[in-house]
Amino acid sequence: MDWFQAVFLALIQGLTEFLPVSSSAHLILPSQILGWQDQGIAFDVAVHLGTLIAVVLYFRADVLSITGGSIKAIQQRQTNEHFLMGVAVVIGTIPAVIMGGLFHDFISQELRSAWVIACTTLIFGVLLWAADSKGSRVLQQHQMTLKFALIIGCAQAVALIPGTSRSGITITAALFLGFDRTSSARFSMLLSIPLILAAGLLETLKLVKAEGPVLWDMIVLGTLVSGASAYLCIHTFLRLLDRIGMLPFVIYRMLLGAFLIFFIALA
Repeated sequence: MDWFQAVFLALIQGLTEFLPVSSSAHLILPSQILGWQDQGIAFDVAVHLGTLIAVVLYFRADVLSITGGSIKAIQQRQTNEHFLMGVAVVIGTIPAVIMGGLFHDFISQELRSAWVIACTTLIFGVLLWAADSKGSRVLQQHQMTLKFALIIGCAQAVALIPGTSRSGITITAALFLGFDRTSSARFSMLLSIPLILAAGLLETLKLVKAEGPVLWDMIVLGTLVSGASAYLCIHTFLRLLDRIGMLPFVIYRMLLGAFLIFFIALA
């Protein structure tokens, strides 16, 4: 992997991790379409670390509130809204952790193909459009219940299939449940923190066992580029979301899915 590929892949990770377009699909496609070699475990860890740093920094007030509220709830033996939000994030993370543990190998070996990505890109793009069009958008983030969090978490587990988009399907589920666009996106991003952390730790364990040299310059570059682009993406997405809605992302998914089908047909 050269410098251009490293910057390109890190940008893709940073710009697509929190948008409803599937970062995993965009990271898989260069190797399938352009013939690039797999970027390797070390680089995967680096770009995930970058996006994790970005989302934690952006939502640092929420993270501190949840942490402080949880400590206070334990000390006083009484729940509060910040503690309940933390519990909701945990509840929403459990289904993906379970499904990932059970089906990780199968998904990695059987579902990382352009055909699967094309289908999931189109199907879940249509669902995103339906949720944005039909959802009542009357609920806000503070109205998140453990039941709602579990439903969104089950939807997040489906995103283990490449092309689904973790952010896309969690936002879709939240919109269908009646949450407004910003609240749906913000809870989706909060849900990403423990999941990206878990994925990063898993990849780090693989890295420790892996043999061969570690390209530290590429790792540092990947972390910085993915982190900076992810932070900018989060900020821009949340600012423009109520104005533009989900339609631009739905259109993009339709175009990407159509391109992939065309590519498969020619292959």
